[in-house]
Amino acid sequence: MWSSRLFWKLFVSYTVLNLAATVTFVVIVSGWQQDQVVEQIRQRLHDSAALVRSDVAAQLLTGPTEHLQSHVRRLGEEIGTRITLVAVNGDVLADSTKLNLSTVVQMENHKDRLELVRAAALGNGTSERISPTIGEPMLYVALRVDQDGAPAGFVRMALPMMAIRTQVRALQGLIWLVAILVSLAVVGLTYFVAARVARPVSSLTQAAEAVAAGDYQYPLFVRSNDEIGTLAKSFRRMSDRLEAREAQLRESSRRLVTVLEGMVEGVIALDDRERIVLANAAAGRLLGFSPAAAEGEPLLNVVRNHVIHEALARPGNHSGTQKLEIELGGDENRVLSFNVTMLSAEPSTRCILVLHDVTELRRLESLRQEFVANVSHELKTPLTSIKAYTETLLNGAIADEENNTKFVLRIEEQAERLHELILDMLSIARIESGQQTFDIGRVNLTDVVQSCIAEHLAAADAQHIILTTSDDSSEIHVRADQEGVRQILDNLVDNALNYTPDEGNVTVACRYEDSMVAIEVRDTGIGIGAEFLPRVFERFFRVDKARSRGLGGTGLGLSIVKHLAQSFHGTVDVASQVGEGTVFSVKLPRA
Repeated sequence: MWSSRLFWKLFVSYTVLNLAATVTFVVIVSGWQQDQVVEQIRQRLHDSAALVRSDVAAQLLTGPTEHLQSHVRRLGEEIGTRITLVAVNGDVLADSTKLNLSTVVQMENHKDRLELVRAAALGNGTSERISPTIGEPMLYVALRVDQDGAPAGFVRMALPMMAIRTQVRALQGLIWLVAILVSLAVVGLTYFVAARVARPVSSLTQAAEAVAAGDYQYPLFVRSNDEIGTLAKSFRRMSDRLEAREAQLRESSRRLVTVLEGMVEGVIALDDRERIVLANAAAGRLLGFSPAAAEGEPLLNVVRNHVIHEALARPGNHSGTQKLEIELGGDENRVLSFNVTMLSAEPSTRCILVLHDVTELRRLESLRQEFVANVSHELKTPLTSIKAYTETLLNGAIADEENNTKFVLRIEEQAERLHELILDMLSIARIESGQQTFDIGRVNLTDVVQSCIAEHLAAADAQHIILTTSDDSSEIHVRADQEGVRQILDNLVDNALNYTPDEGNVTVACRYEDSMVAIEVRDTGIGIGAEFLPRVFERFFRVDKARSRGLGGTGLGLSIVKHLAQSFHGTVDVASQVGEGTVFSVKLPRA
């Protein structure tokens, strides 16, 4: 309460107003009371003068006598007032303050006294002045005494002003005492009223500050049935509603953040000055910035890409949606698709940017186009040969006993090549789609390697290539499909034999590596350039296209190896140096 500025404002204001009113009242009443006291004393002097006049009127014409002086002296003592009898010519006939007549006769003439001048003219007169006789301030009241219609003298009554002022001061002291008591009572009442008004207002202020700080359950004690009590009840209802609304907003914000953070697409909201209002984590990952640090910053400062800035600054972009793609530089060389939605009705959020990483989509689209082109070419080559040989036979070569059999063998060779290509394409399609059924179990890898080498040994001898396996005679087991493992080995050994020149070596080795089994096929062939290594497992990819097609490969063998290894929860890798050979390494789970 003592720290309440409203309390002190009310208390001080009403206290000052009360003191000012009290002082004004006392000053006015004191002045009025003083006038009333003086007027009452003047009236008393007038009445006393009238009584004395009726008593001494007949003696004024006889002049100053000792008897008159004694009589006046006695009257003055009885009524406590100075009495002076003055002749018409101004001579003093008697004075109650003098001891005897001789001292009266010595008094100066009073003809010019103001009260006597007024009494001579009007019948009565008053004045306040210092008495030349006794040297004190006095109040004088004089009455003219008439005999037979003519002035016979004057009766003057006087009282010292000191006595009058003493009475006035006593009355004024009483008035001030009453005023001070009343002021103290009013100050106490003012304190009570100001506290009664300020206390609930202070409680409401503290509650409002608590609500502003987020404490909606701050206790509010206002026991009043007036407007302040109604205000307190309304405030409680308002704080309850605010708490409910804030809870709803927090829940909505949490859901929005959860949705935005869970999105793969990046979302950026910009205001009318192209400053970032909101950005989710996906946008930060795609564009390489921190969403929390970028909030409030211009987009151009965060993302140094003028294509986006020009798209936002385009004159026609005040509403609607615009789509664009940009290619980011760097090692990843990513492609991003932007959907820019302009919000003309929202001044705080001018536009929304939705980002999609279409790098993989564009890569797959490029692979698809390349795959279609490669398939078309691979199918066209044997079909063209078959058609050419068939037309040659139909045009008469069928009767040529020296060449007809050779042409038919060429047709059979190209048909077999076409058949192998189709089988490989169907095989990789089934593996990729998950439709290929595998009998996953314990496979004796040593037996599969020996069987593969035995099957390819004739081809290796024909090319004068040494095909061997590791000297480790212990059995090695993997968890996979036996036919799938055999297909992996066949493709890798066949590929090694095709790209290894005469007098070369091809070695198949197997060994345990923790929970995996490593299968390595090493050759001393022509090798693969480092720039081509990331693509060797793509379908129809050939480092030397002319040599590969001359060897009769389908271009799908290594791709089948990769997909089979992944189907068995394994991996495949390649290491090579041009002119020194290549090592293909397949790792499969250990049984």
